[in-house]
Amino acid sequence: MSAEPASGPAPATSPGGARGHRAVVTAGPVLTPERRPTPGAVSVAPRSTPVFVEAVRAGGADVVPLGPETRGLVWLSYRDPAGLARALDENPAIEWVQLPYAGVDAFADVISARADRALPLWTSAKGAFAEPVAEHALMLVLSLLRVVPQRVRATAWATEQQGRSLYGRHVVIVGAGGIAIELMRLLAPFDVRVTIVRRSGDPVPGADLTVPVERLDGVLPAADVLVLAAAATPGTAGLLDARRLALLPPTAVFVNVARGSLVDTDALVTAVRSERLWGAGVDVTTPEPLPDGHPLFHEPRVIVTPHQADTPEMTAPLLAERIRHNVRAFLGDGEFVGVVDPHDGY
Repeated sequence: MSAEPASGPAPATSPGGARGHRAVVTAGPVLTPERRPTPGAVSVAPRSTPVFVEAVRAGGADVVPLGPETRGLVWLSYRDPAGLARALDENPAIEWVQLPYAGVDAFADVISARADRALPLWTSAKGAFAEPVAEHALMLVLSLLRVVPQRVRATAWATEQQGRSLYGRHVVIVGAGGIAIELMRLLAPFDVRVTIVRRSGDPVPGADLTVPVERLDGVLPAADVLVLAAAATPGTAGLLDARRLALLPPTAVFVNVARGSLVDTDALVTAVRSERLWGAGVDVTTPEPLPDGHPLFHEPRVIVTPHQADTPEMTAPLLAERIRHNVRAFLGDGEFVGVVDPHDGY
């Protein structure tokens, strides 16, 4: 069963006085002795971004250039998994790696190649960016229900009144991580009924119903809103294909803030073009980026945002806090957050 969200550190405050985003985290696994990394110096690579170097120091570790002294590694490049593999091969004393994003699919080959070893311990940013991503998902849901895509494209006053309310609707969320937890909190004022679809089917606190992914087909016909917020793994690739899209009612809206690989893009284009969906909002796509002129850009029922549910301005302080926390765990209590299961891929 998923744990209740842990209370995080005091959030950052914006110049305007509003609180910044906070991480949404659940209790991490209890590490067996063989999985506890040996404390030591930490390197930040492949670039030494000052805010993250300072986060390592704030956690109490010495920051050293990548080399023989390195015991922990904060890896900041999502686009260079080969560089990470080289760093680990050339520095076998590294026993803990902090990755920069919630999704670790870009590093799947690097992680799986070492999955049968107790170390290195892998941690990601999962849960750290849940608030901004859930906020973005809610924006897309409301915009689609209220036909905002059509309205912003209009060049004349509409004579037909359209729009649907979110209040009292049935929201199906695929995934049970930090994004799902935070999205449920944001949805609470709308008195919606929430069904969580997850791999295990173990109940999620706050959800009206939790079902295993094998029962996804059974909940789609009654969904008013479908939100994808699951990790990208071999098991979730192509999860929402033409057959499953056809199970949704024509009044349903679909939002993807997970990964583009979970959806058959061509099938989605067909569904919205034939008006078998009320609307679709995608922050992630396959391919990504979408080519200029892609059909999704021209569909009046679709909102495409360029993978910006969590912008660098939002994520930098959250990742810095995750690094600080996990450096302290590395040096002391071993209570890491965002631990990646090398076999599950998230």
